[in-house]
Amino acid sequence: MDDDAGDASPPPGPALLAATGAPSLRDMAASPTSSRSVTETVNGSHRFVIQGYSLAKGMGVGKHIASETFTVGGYQWAIYFYPDGKNPEDNSAYVSVFIALASEGTDVRALFELTLQDQSGKGKHKVHSHFDRSLESGPYTLKYRGSMWGYKRFFRRTALETSDFLKDDCLRINCTVGVVVSTIDYSGPHSIQVPDSDIGYHFGSLLDSNEGVDVILNVSGERFHAHKLVLAARSTVFRSKLFDDESEGDKNEVNESEDLKEIVLDDLEPKVFKVCIYFVCYQCLPV
Repeated sequence: MDDDAGDASPPPGPALLAATGAPSLRDMAASPTSSRSVTETVNGSHRFVIQGYSLAKGMGVGKHIASETFTVGGYQWAIYFYPDGKNPEDNSAYVSVFIALASEGTDVRALFELTLQDQSGKGKHKVHSHFDRSLESGPYTLKYRGSMWGYKRFFRRTALETSDFLKDDCLRINCTVGVVVSTIDYSGPHSIQVPDSDIGYHFGSLLDSNEGVDVILNVSGERFHAHKLVLAARSTVFRSKLFDDESEGDKNEVNESEDLKEIVLDDLEPKVFKVCIYFVCYQCLPV
């Protein structure tokens, strides 16, 4: 025996819950971002006092007196002073001064400055600075531990020993190291803390208060007061019934005494509709 297949339309309950999400924002433009490369030097200085210069003379070409190590830019450094010079070809005619990378490192880029202090108080220091010509040659690159920057012919010995740089058999050398570092500053989209939406609570409170109601929904004889714009915004079914049907003639009854449009819904139970309209306004199910 065949079942009688009817053409009854589906109940409007689920349809009322459809199309209640937020509209798509796929065309919204993304916030611009930016980045900036910053290359600068991390600078540090060290003072090396060489007491007993005359006793250091004669220690041999290529032999040095080393300062204590000091840290600049995450690397260890030391000052090497060669009383008899570093270059055998100069026959100890010059003193040599170098700055050495004293820790592990590869391709460490840096600027340097060596200053032999005038101890007469006149301020006529002897300065060898890499900082002043950084634009011409760029930073110096030290390839590995023990790499050095400095001068084999830092000062002629005969001139040094009769100058104001040597006082009480003491020399004072200041060293400045500027390690080159690069960083990237990144500016992402501006983040604004947006609180969770509570618009459903306000729509629901408006429904409960009956303030400003402008439509009546007659569901199988039980009447519910509501707001047209809220219903239309939250449900395409209501939007069609409230606005599209107005141009098709008098399909809905109108209560002239209260001047409110009344929509008759006969195919839905009041208790089901009450849940539907609660969800439409509060955006959640009743507990």
